[in-house]
Amino acid sequence: MKISIIGAGNVGGLTAMRLAEAGFDDLVLVDAAKGLAQGKAMDTEDAGAVIKYNFRIQGTDNIEAIKDSDIVIVTAGLARKPGMSREDLMNKNARIMKEVCLAIKRIASQALVIVVTNPLDLMTYLALKVTGFKPHKVFGMGASLDASRFANQVSKELNLPVTDIQACVIGSHGEGMLPLPRFTTVNGLALTEMLEEEKIKSLVKKTMERGHEIVSLLASGSAYFAPAQAIAAIVKIIAKDEKRIIGLSAFLNGEYAAKDICIGVPCRLGKEGIEKIIELDLNKEEKSLFLNSLESLRNNLGLIKPHFHGL
Repeated sequence: MKISIIGAGNVGGLTAMRLAEAGFDDLVLVDAAKGLAQGKAMDTEDAGAVIKYNFRIQGTDNIEAIKDSDIVIVTAGLARKPGMSREDLMNKNARIMKEVCLAIKRIASQALVIVVTNPLDLMTYLALKVTGFKPHKVFGMGASLDASRFANQVSKELNLPVTDIQACVIGSHGEGMLPLPRFTTVNGLALTEMLEEEKIKSLVKKTMERGHEIVSLLASGSAYFAPAQAIAAIVKIIAKDEKRIIGLSAFLNGEYAAKDICIGVPCRLGKEGIEKIIELDLNKEEKSLFLNSLESLRNNLGLIKPHFHGL
């Protein structure tokens, strides 16, 4: 399986290492910055003898190297900086995403595309429209990362292993996410049965603010350890055709009473991409919050529509 990563920054570079550690042996790392992908590929390659895996990784500034890829992961774009909202990234990253996706369409038309660039849901939508691929082949990473962050907060509060927690988060990646306590379980029990409402609200708030908190502390970029791990987990599900249910930014066409938008929802994922979007039985309050997340995305869709010109 050939896997290409476009963008060799912190997320892209570490994703390459995570995939090598997981046993994937045909990797391509691409970045427009001269020398960056080559240097990180060499550094990753040098770890082969340490991790006891044989793998090939090519670093290049030539996007033609993604030809015949089975999976293309797009991390290219500017990282969010302190004081910058995800929407602030919109126009600059949209220009980069359009250029990258036109290349994917031309060179790697059979690939599944995993979008990581922020603002993630809008960039996923843009990638889908620019490539013209079937919706099951283009999806974003965000909701799985958000669920991991929610699980971490619950784990610390209950002083239980994070592996005991199955967290569920839907909605847009970032401040519009919607952690769902009713659908989050701890050893099979709903979180709402284990914690009082005020404590749950506090954990939800901490989860929603986690990305911004990390950006503020790093001061020079955004999170990359957990995102890289989340990407690697998605790739492994695809490669092994596990058909696992995982949160992804997916294109809705009537599901959740929404159409023509990409947003985080549970999906069954396999070797062909998204096999099914899982519709949760949301209560009135959850539906209202999800609608708010949808509307926020819709309000920003107009900002990327100019990038559809010429398609």
